[in-house]
Amino acid sequence: MSNMIVFDLKNPGIARESQALPERLVEGNPSYKTWEKDNVGNGRIRSGIWEATPGATRSIKGETWEYCSILSGVIELVEDDKVPRHLVAGDTFILRPGFTGTWRTIETVRKLWVIVSP
Repeated sequence: MSNMIVFDLKNPGIARESQALPERLVEGNPSYKTWEKDNVGNGRIRSGIWEATPGATRSIKGETWEYCSILSGVIELVEDDKVPRHLVAGDTFILRPGFTGTWRTIETVRKLWVIVSP
């Protein structure tokens, strides 16, 4: 096993497809594709590529820390009681534990992500 993982963005492989959880759906009918590239520590640290179609959902991080880098698309991320942030390809951000807000995909988005959970 190698200690280096390269993400092939042009051919990421077979995605796991899913839909927004009904209890988190705000608007639309977003669908998701997830290409998990690494999973260590019994799922405590995971990384991969994620894609979402337009729509909005509640984002609730709980105790999870997430690093995101937008590869393509446009989103609006609104932390509860904060100013909306428009994010596009090239933007990078971290959602810290305790984050709650609305993730609105305006144009189909694809991102790189790393999640660390307790």
